[in-house]
Amino acid sequence: MSNHVLLKPGAARSSDSSDYRIQAPNVNMQEVPDYLKRDCLLFYYPDCEQLAKRIVECSEGRVELAEINWKRFADGFPNLFVKDAIRIRNRHVAFLASFHTPGVIFEQISIIYQLPRLFVGSFTLVLPYFPTGTAERVEAEGDVATAFTLARIISNIPLARGGPASVVIFDIHALQERFYFGDQVLPLFESGIPLLRERLSQLPDADNITIAYPDEGAWKRFHYQFGDYPEVICTKVRDGDKRIVRLKEGTPRGRHVVIVDDLVQSGGTLIECQRLLATQGAAHVSAYVTHGVFPNESWRRFGGEQGNGATDGFKYFWITDSCPATVDAVTDRPPFEVLSLAQPIAAALQI
Repeated sequence: MSNHVLLKPGAARSSDSSDYRIQAPNVNMQEVPDYLKRDCLLFYYPDCEQLAKRIVECSEGRVELAEINWKRFADGFPNLFVKDAIRIRNRHVAFLASFHTPGVIFEQISIIYQLPRLFVGSFTLVLPYFPTGTAERVEAEGDVATAFTLARIISNIPLARGGPASVVIFDIHALQERFYFGDQVLPLFESGIPLLRERLSQLPDADNITIAYPDEGAWKRFHYQFGDYPEVICTKVRDGDKRIVRLKEGTPRGRHVVIVDDLVQSGGTLIECQRLLATQGAAHVSAYVTHGVFPNESWRRFGGEQGNGATDGFKYFWITDSCPATVDAVTDRPPFEVLSLAQPIAAALQI
């Protein structure tokens, strides 16, 4: 049985609305008047096929899949062909991309640059995971901020007949990166947190949830979306060459503590955080990240059956389907559960 969960993004609720600023997704399909809804032709990179099909399922008949022939010449360079190019003229067209490795970016950029030039009415790039986001700073002369480089490439998408391209990205790693994009594109920054909130509300112990942040950076990013939950904040301190996770504030004892962050790579920090919360008396520990990157199959560090208590490991580990290769690897492997971005993407395509 698949562990993919298709959820309607839930609005956050709080008795004090000043606790957090984002209370709902940017776009809610149920709130878009029928006369403003539009049909969309969705192209996609082959690795994104399953997510593309889920987007169609969630689109209320507004999204139709379109095809590209993805081939290569003998020298390895891409040999690409957009099927039915005449049919897409004056239509709302979107492309679902996955820049999971540098080797696949060029062929997708070639498509992304070509589609608006085929006389389409409007164009939207859906890039759920902005992969260079962790390289956004220049701390010493000579450092290269590759996040800025990728933003510049995306910012040069040609204009469609209707104007600039829209770019949909979920939980970009560093908030300042939204200012890296030029005026020739219209970025729409979405979040997977409403999916998590909806899932938490379905748990048997929904009234015993505490949200934890593995460091101050995660707290700054997400705390305003969890103002109605008790919170725990961890911090990283340096001990020689090691970084140790310590409890900064909050009380995990007796609670089901859910660690929240935007992405995971090796998973070392999450594991250290889980161990700390277990020693502090947490009843259960779970984790959520929007982007399960997991290079070199590091997701295997989290395998095994769901634990009965915090000391047994993670009860749940939620990710979204923003990284297709990871989804294929962890499907039906406890404690992982995939929350699909299909519905918020289908809604975003209405802009």
